[in-house]
Amino acid sequence: MKAYERFLEYAVIPTMSDDTSESVPSTAKQLVLASKLKDELLALGLEDARVDEYGYVYASMPANTDIPTDTIGFIAHMDTAHDAPDENISPVITEYSGGDIVLNEELGIVLRADDYPYIEDYAGHHIITSDGTTLLGADDKAGIAEIMTAIEKIIDTGAAHGKICVAFTPDEEIGRGADHFDVSGFGASYAYTVDGGAIGEIEYENFNAASAKVTVNGISIHPGSAKDRMKNASLIAFEFNSLLPQDEIPEKTSGYEGFHHLLSMSGECEIAKLSYIIRDHDMEKFKSKKHDFVAAAETINKKYGEGTVTLTITDSYYNMKEKIEPCMYIVDRAKQAMLSVGITPVTVPIRGGTDGAQLSFKGLPCPNLCTGGENFHSRFEFVSVEVMEKISDIIAEIIKGAVGA
Repeated sequence: MKAYERFLEYAVIPTMSDDTSESVPSTAKQLVLASKLKDELLALGLEDARVDEYGYVYASMPANTDIPTDTIGFIAHMDTAHDAPDENISPVITEYSGGDIVLNEELGIVLRADDYPYIEDYAGHHIITSDGTTLLGADDKAGIAEIMTAIEKIIDTGAAHGKICVAFTPDEEIGRGADHFDVSGFGASYAYTVDGGAIGEIEYENFNAASAKVTVNGISIHPGSAKDRMKNASLIAFEFNSLLPQDEIPEKTSGYEGFHHLLSMSGECEIAKLSYIIRDHDMEKFKSKKHDFVAAAETINKKYGEGTVTLTITDSYYNMKEKIEPCMYIVDRAKQAMLSVGITPVTVPIRGGTDGAQLSFKGLPCPNLCTGGENFHSRFEFVSVEVMEKISDIIAEIIKGAVGA
């Protein structure tokens, strides 16, 4: 079965995670895909395939050679982001020759090359999109499909390989994908998450990450008698945000530049709430960005009275670079695998995070490989049929290249 054929089956299964849920996994619908993947792994001959109590899918394939070789793992996540609907997904394949792609003629939804000029790089490919009303789910169901297809290619060709471990995780999109991951039970010496973007990308540097929750406590008084007495929490929330560095936001940063990002806000006169994420690759700059929030809260409380602002900052994950650099051969093996199938590897920093960041700090070095997907977390997400197949070849080459290395 081709990678894209698997992907089309996975894409129509709703698997959105929910950061307001305390259950594990956060949504029961993720278990539908988990069960399907377990059955598919069993059908491929991975006899220990299972879904654990937390909704994680694990499986392994024993080595078929006596030549010493590492035990390699491959990991992808099952859940999708909440930025666009995940119900009634209708994947569409377009034979793309350039220009715009009409996703939904009835609703006038068009993937415009002017907005996403890199789509022109895929002229001559078969492009998979949604119908423009939902996300597609290539993040990260494309990664799952590519891993599955690579395993099947290894089996079908009879290529020599060491032990191969596979895991599919829930709740990655809400930052919980590695929370209950059984590293010792997984059994790999190192692993690759297959959760990146354009083909050729290899990532082993990610943001240090934190969340910041700001609550502004105001005093609500009838506006007719409010002079010198009212404290409008919503207006103070605006003021808090204005005290943060105005150029350190996603819209004005790239590469290794970090940012703070206002995710959501709500407010009335009496109370207002702001939710942020804080990101930077450099630990000292990361600490400095967190201090900016502390300083802004102190300034507001000094002006309006202690307790006007309460601030909670929680670290989420750290830059896996320090855990990967001592074993850079695993990055080099991925690069060599790409070169062997005619793809030029490109090392780029992740402007985000993956399960691999937390897993690397749990003792499982885990750089990130490309999936070929573009425009993740949006209704204009797309992935190339041809690129997905090539990435499954890359994964197979990593497996074969580890034998005797």
